[in-house]
Amino acid sequence: MTLERSGSGLARIPSAVTRALFGRAAQRLLAPPPVGAEEAGLASRLDELGGEIIRFRSGGGGRLSGRWLPPDAPADGWSPEPHEAIVLLHGWSGSIVPDLIEYGPFLRRTAGVLGFDFRGHGDSDPGATTFGVREVEDVAGALAWLGERGITRVALFGTSMGGMTALAAIVVLGDGSLPSADSDADAPAHDIAPPSPRIVAAVADSVAPELTVAVGNRIRAPFRRFLAARLFSAASQRVGADLRATEPIRILRLVEDVPVLLIHGTADSTVPLRDGRRLARAGGENVEHWEVERGTHSGNHEVAGPEYEARVGRFVRTAFAEARNAVPIIGAPVTDNASAGGRQEGD
Repeated sequence: MTLERSGSGLARIPSAVTRALFGRAAQRLLAPPPVGAEEAGLASRLDELGGEIIRFRSGGGGRLSGRWLPPDAPADGWSPEPHEAIVLLHGWSGSIVPDLIEYGPFLRRTAGVLGFDFRGHGDSDPGATTFGVREVEDVAGALAWLGERGITRVALFGTSMGGMTALAAIVVLGDGSLPSADSDADAPAHDIAPPSPRIVAAVADSVAPELTVAVGNRIRAPFRRFLAARLFSAASQRVGADLRATEPIRILRLVEDVPVLLIHGTADSTVPLRDGRRLARAGGENVEHWEVERGTHSGNHEVAGPEYEARVGRFVRTAFAEARNAVPIIGAPVTDNASAGGRQEGD
């Protein structure tokens, strides 16, 4: 028996062979390298950040590893509030360490930062990578850890898979403004007890509208999207859950009242700009889209530099300030977008 898709080289391969091939590829998708090769040389820079090494339980029960960075007092007039925090979420493969080093120093000028390793990554317990479907349980554990320490308001910041998980967490867990999480019979189960901080904003950098976009563009073969869809079907069967259930294009409008900043690089080859724009159009009025000129996949901060930090800081601070029912204290105004390496869609 062979695949029925005509015109493809796969159509002449026995189905048992293709199942085996997709099965092995699916396993690699579900089990990325837990630590990146470049992380060996980052220990001293991580130590310079200071903070507190922590362990806490995911909503799914496993133990996760992370680091808490207390806020730094900025020189621009903003006053970090002890009841606010930013949760930093990393992408597929590797630990949180590179993101803590890259984003932690400027994020902590707005609030304390909690960065942690998802299941199956870094020093956290083993677990399949599910692109947000079950990682929301890890976010639930992080929110519980923060809630137990008096944090009442949080912003989520994630790149690539971390951005997908940030959006999924708001939809699955609820933003914390209701007495209990939004209920969904098909959502991943979690048993995190209150208190849980309110999610007041989310920043999602380099996020694909569908999983087949990001993975398909890494496949060097014809029918890339078709192959990626088959790959995710095989992976979903292995974990017993639909990995595409929380794709950003499906859930972005469900984020409702939480402001979302989508960031996309114009030179992103993994998630082309047209797909980033398509995702932005699928959002509601609460979604802001910023395009970074010459930005690459998860490389927008490197390209935009100070403007990136100012833009993200302004967005998160405004959300915190509105949650405080106070006038924002932002400090120096952000420079014009066009002159600092980025532009709004439609400019």
